[in-house]
Amino acid sequence: MSRSDVALETPVQARTEAPEARPAAFGFQNVVGQSPSIRRAVALGVKVAEHPTTTVLIHGATGTGKELVARGIHYASTNAGEPFVAINCSAIPENLLESELFGHEKGAFTDAHTQKRGLLELAGRGTVFLDEISELPPNLQPKLLRVLEEKRVRRLGGLEEREIACRVIAATNRDLAQAVAEGHFREDLFYRLNVFRIELPHLRSRGDDIDNLARYFAETICREQGLPPKHLTVEALVVLREHGWPGNIRELKNAIERAIILSDKDRIEPAHIMIQQRSSVPAAVAAESRQVAGTIRIPSQGITLDEVERQLIAVTLQLADNNQTLAARMLGISRPTVIRKIRKYRLQE
Repeated sequence: MSRSDVALETPVQARTEAPEARPAAFGFQNVVGQSPSIRRAVALGVKVAEHPTTTVLIHGATGTGKELVARGIHYASTNAGEPFVAINCSAIPENLLESELFGHEKGAFTDAHTQKRGLLELAGRGTVFLDEISELPPNLQPKLLRVLEEKRVRRLGGLEEREIACRVIAATNRDLAQAVAEGHFREDLFYRLNVFRIELPHLRSRGDDIDNLARYFAETICREQGLPPKHLTVEALVVLREHGWPGNIRELKNAIERAIILSDKDRIEPAHIMIQQRSSVPAAVAAESRQVAGTIRIPSQGITLDEVERQLIAVTLQLADNNQTLAARMLGISRPTVIRKIRKYRLQE
């Protein structure tokens, strides 16, 4: 998690981080978590940062930290001193997005009273982060493809092609391959973006990272708001572990901030944790009442006891939405035992 957020707001939902922003504030060393899945994502980010012109596609559910990883890549690269420009493709009206990305010449349209450079030019040798790339309008997809292939851009209403040197990092919470199959996204653009892919895990699959992130948020929020430190009780951490976190890291951060506000003590207790449930049925009850979503396959030649146990652990984790505490309860064993079995059978690598 980034330790600070130095962003300069610019018009129409685009954000440019100034070149003088401290790289250390956004570096991968500030990512909280030790689960294999998040460490793998960080390792890939560090690796691709060494190649400052390679296009990157980050895939992950809402709230998993896609922009944080994009910033990490930028600030770990040799072009960290150049701008980092973020733009949300779904937040800008279609009639303005082309001008924002590619720029325009004076007189290109009714309100074009002056010449304007687009974000792809403004980024220099830095990074343009295109969030929610799946929402890029169909008429702009071939134009972006051409920019990525030729590293040249033509402003709206202009004739001159200008060279660009920025890296493009795109992010999405959708399955772009499926969007291609459904005819909503260009196949050639998908492959051009998917040069180097990084998958971000759901928070619910990150095990003990929930504890570490909760403590981190409690510490930083109290510090930023000038409050005395508040620690999370063991019981509060159990409540956090048992939630499915559909909103991922963003939802956890909001829950901790609410708990800090509600707590008049030096600690956060279960009563202070207000989590919005998607169903009126508690998660534990819902999971325990489901039908088994898998079977243990026993071939005619027999099967080892280890393989039976591996399949049982895997099916139970599936039923529990990868909630290790809930899986342990369903199996009648301790959570540390579940963790050992997961490592033994390499179930969450």
